[in-house]
Amino acid sequence: MRIKRGVTTQRRHRKILKLTSGMQHARQRSFRLAKQAVIRALQYAYRDRRTKKRDLRSLWISRINAAARVNGTNYSDFMASLKKANIELDRKTLAELAVHEPNVFSAVVKQAK
Repeated sequence: MRIKRGVTTQRRHRKILKLTSGMQHARQRSFRLAKQAVIRALQYAYRDRRTKKRDLRSLWISRINAAARVNGTNYSDFMASLKKANIELDRKTLAELAVHEPNVFSAVVKQAK
């Protein structure tokens, strides 16, 4: 007896096409283009999960530097004085303070000096 593979193929296609919901035009309808789009999208997602960490750290450093300059110092001097004063706040927390609680941030700068 001959085994037909239609059900398996349809399942595989449906799985890929489900991942392309939200894409436009033939990428959403054509299996061949959908498969290419999904592979590329997953590659970008994998890469950018790592890039995101770098980008956020860079953003935090920029915010800390701007707030530190308002308080009369620069980023590198501020971070060095934090280390000497044994104040263990990470960059994410410092950036949040700089943006949302400028008074607290200036108190931290004074404490570090």
